Amino acid sequence: MGNGTSIGRVRGLGAAHEGAHHWLMQRFTAVGNLVTMLFLGISLALMDDYSYASISGWLSSPLPAFMVALLVISTFWHARLGLQVVVEDYMHEPGTKFAAILLLNFASFAGAAFGLFCIASLAFSGGAA
Repeated sequence: MGNGTSIGRVRGLGAAHEGAHHWLMQRFTAVGNLVTMLFLGISLALMDDYSYASISGWLSSPLPAFMVALLVISTFWHARLGLQVVVEDYMHEPGTKFAAILLLNFASFAGAAFGLFCIASLAFSGGAA
């Protein structure tokens, strides 16, 4: 690999050796957000009625429930990745940085879990009001 040359050291991706993975995951979740938001937007635009019964009936179908669940997962994952970069760039004390990333992970996991629980409760209710 040529670790003795300057280009070889650059190819090491930094001290953590995971910079490219983080960057790729942000791009993959951005594309996932785009696809699932397009599905949601088109689906909602094609609906005649936006009442609770209509939306919960639509969400009780397997494909919409699956796509909205993917949207929730991808959105919270994308937000966590982006906010992690902000925390790592602007917090310099190791203890504060660790606490902020721990709180960020907890908040993103809790938000995604709550969103998935709400989707599941609507999907499994069969559209009943």
